[in-house]
Amino acid sequence: MTRDSTTPDQRLRPTAAMVAATAAAGTVLGVGHLVAAVVAPGASPFFVLGATVVDHTPKWLKDSAIRWFGTNDKLALAITMGVVMVIVAALIGLLARRNVVLAAGLLGGLGVVVASLALLRPVATPLWAVPALVGAGAGAAALYWLVRRPAATAGTGPTRRGFLLTLAAVTAGAAAAGAAGRIIGNRIRDIGADRSAFVLPRVAAPAAPVTPEMDLAVPGLTRFRTPTADFYRIDTALQLPALTRAQWRLRIHGLVDREITVDFDDLRDRTAVASTITLTCVSNEVGGTLAGTATWVGYRLTELLAEAGPAPEADMILSRSVDGFTAGTPLAAVLGNPDALLAVGMNGVPLPVEHGYPARMIVPGLYGYVSATKWVIDLELTRFDRASAYWTERGWAAQAPVKTASRIDVPSAFAQLPRGPVVVGGVAWAQGRGVRAVEVQVDDGPWERATLAAAYSIDTWRQWTWSWNATPGTHALRVRAVDATGTVQTDVRTPPFPDGATGWHSRVVTVR
Repeated sequence: MTRDSTTPDQRLRPTAAMVAATAAAGTVLGVGHLVAAVVAPGASPFFVLGATVVDHTPKWLKDSAIRWFGTNDKLALAITMGVVMVIVAALIGLLARRNVVLAAGLLGGLGVVVASLALLRPVATPLWAVPALVGAGAGAAALYWLVRRPAATAGTGPTRRGFLLTLAAVTAGAAAAGAAGRIIGNRIRDIGADRSAFVLPRVAAPAAPVTPEMDLAVPGLTRFRTPTADFYRIDTALQLPALTRAQWRLRIHGLVDREITVDFDDLRDRTAVASTITLTCVSNEVGGTLAGTATWVGYRLTELLAEAGPAPEADMILSRSVDGFTAGTPLAAVLGNPDALLAVGMNGVPLPVEHGYPARMIVPGLYGYVSATKWVIDLELTRFDRASAYWTERGWAAQAPVKTASRIDVPSAFAQLPRGPVVVGGVAWAQGRGVRAVEVQVDDGPWERATLAAAYSIDTWRQWTWSWNATPGTHALRVRAVDATGTVQTDVRTPPFPDGATGWHSRVVTVR
């Protein structure tokens, strides 16, 4: 028997050992989160692991997660990570029954791995390694204490009472550290207070009003303007960045005549505008809900770029978020487009943190992954043949104009309907081109022209309705749109990867 091993009568039961190691792993996360609150919130071990998983998730799994969980994908990731951590901790606990020093060393070694991953984050500094290292040290000590202290107290073997007391102390300490980290982090970086104190600038060019002819009062039909609370959120941030207006800077550089840096004091002296624009996520499946329309308040990107003076050879804007995410936007989609914005407001209030506070990009006509960088702090003028962005490095298309799409909102899928007149309705979009027509088909019958709501602009979706004289039986309803160029939406069904899904949306209903 080695000096670091334990005799059979000194060993915890397997279940107790697994619980002990799980509490020790919780200590790693709690203490690491507390240290990160002071050093750098993004360096919290749990968030480092989450960001690493997001960065290296295969595209098929990412698409599946969004399809299965929608905007709850991050919650699903957090739960999955928690389950995996508990399993790994349980295995370390079983090892600790035989050799607690080796098990504690393994836990510490995992902390070193997480610290190394933290240093690989795009915006990391050497201090980013500290939370994981300190947390791992605390976790290793907690594991040793949990396994050895009950035995030392009893003199011969672990006692149930001694173990439970030690477990309670370690668990309470881990929870307290995590809670303290959250409290300290909120006080140091009180984004809520900063956002509450922000008064949106008065706009010189208000957005055109949305009239009843554009927003039809049909039950179940998607409203023209999406309520902020219902607006989809898809991004790579497991933890929302914490950036106040005083901390925010936007650097414009690269292939420009002069590099400039803009802060919120500078923005106050500029002319603000408002634009109503429909955004679409490239991960949106046919008939999906990852699209929304909002009125954005901000500053024209064309004016900001004009001050820097883009070089003739530049054809790409590489935008960067404070958390390191990047997007490559075609420069041509911004130049001359008055609705391409550095946005600071959404639907009449400052941007919610989850939607990019204090500032984000909005460029109509393009899928969000190449045009809508949240928490944006850097715009580099460059070329597509010289630089690549976060998702393009993972195989997605470099340039991604939104494809023509349409969706049935009512009736719902597999609805039971009475015979006679039934309202079929939904939305259609073709940003940058506009929607000319929408057509509906029942089973294999002829395509019927739907009635369109009034158009707001080519950069927003349009509602549509069609009156159907429903007959008994089970029927398939299909929809397709025609854009303003006369191009009919394709029936070829393709997945979102690499540049957006295509195909006709359909719903099956039963008429009694």
